[in-house]
Amino acid sequence: MTGMLNRYEALVATGELRVDPEQAAAAERLDRLQREMYKARSSTGLIGRLLGKKPLPPRGVYMWGGVGRGKSMLMDLFHQTLDITEKKRVHFHAFMLDVHALLRDERKNETGDPIPPVAAQIARNVQCLAFDEMVVNNSADAMIMSRLFTHLIVNEGVTIVTTSNRAPSQLYKDGLNREHFLPFIDLIEQELDVMTLNGPTDYRLARLGGMPTWHMPLGEPTTQQAREAFYRLTDYPPEDAEHVPSTEIDVGGGRTLFVPKSLKGVGVFSFKRLCSEARGASDYLAIARAYHTVIVVGIPKMGPDRRNEAARFVTLIDALYENKVKLIVAADAAPEELYEAGSGRFEFERTVSRLNEMQSADYLALGHGES
Repeated sequence: MTGMLNRYEALVATGELRVDPEQAAAAERLDRLQREMYKARSSTGLIGRLLGKKPLPPRGVYMWGGVGRGKSMLMDLFHQTLDITEKKRVHFHAFMLDVHALLRDERKNETGDPIPPVAAQIARNVQCLAFDEMVVNNSADAMIMSRLFTHLIVNEGVTIVTTSNRAPSQLYKDGLNREHFLPFIDLIEQELDVMTLNGPTDYRLARLGGMPTWHMPLGEPTTQQAREAFYRLTDYPPEDAEHVPSTEIDVGGGRTLFVPKSLKGVGVFSFKRLCSEARGASDYLAIARAYHTVIVVGIPKMGPDRRNEAARFVTLIDALYENKVKLIVAADAAPEELYEAGSGRFEFERTVSRLNEMQSADYLALGHGES
């Protein structure tokens, strides 16, 4: 099997990837990790493996950076070229759903702390666990992650490789009971090499291929365009549309918001869910922090009878704009025609300006949360 670094350098040589020092450094580190894992396996020996003895795990890798900087691509190359069978690659959201299901089953046994046996079950026949898009949006995940991953790494000898849009210190920022999550951040910094990928090329944005971000009027063609944007941005196969993961994000005050489609930092919402229900700035700020790209469908023309929806829409756009979230919409009209009359129409002019700016190449080139 061709090694990680050889495959990466071949992609650069053919022009599929551009020269990027941070990306190259991560590829070299992942290539070295592969060699370290092979050495750890051979040093343990056949007898040790037969006796169930886990090799000491090499240090894992935590890659973080802005959207489209090649994190998932490097993860794919690493996993594809890692020449062992005891490996597993999974999206972090799906992994945590499985963890909670295993914990529920284990609690039924009433045998004490459920985390050690669940960690042992996850680690069975797994030497390397690779996650894509580590993000923590709810207190249920935050409360168990430190202990779970300590058992996986320290007790079970599993090497962790993961990607994230956030630096370790920014995970679960401002989350409920975050003090219980801080040991997990310490664990990452102690047990994994943290590597930053914020190179000049946004490959994910390039996947849109110049596709507009504002689609109108409402109807099946417009919905299909928004749907296609989601698949391009997430690399999710359209033929598997019914299995796109959903999630709930913590919006503060003990409340959560259901996100019908949530994958790789892209969230899909309906205008009705976001602006026709009673919501405030904290809800929209939670969305802006959780997603680098937000797709909103079903945006109608609004008049005086929808002044409350228009006011919430203004607050939503403010939160997305301030956090440099990419916005893709399916709307019934251009920004200038969305709210032509009604209370707050003057204030809506700023929103129109921001909506037009958010479609510009300069805005789309900005990183999530970049000032």
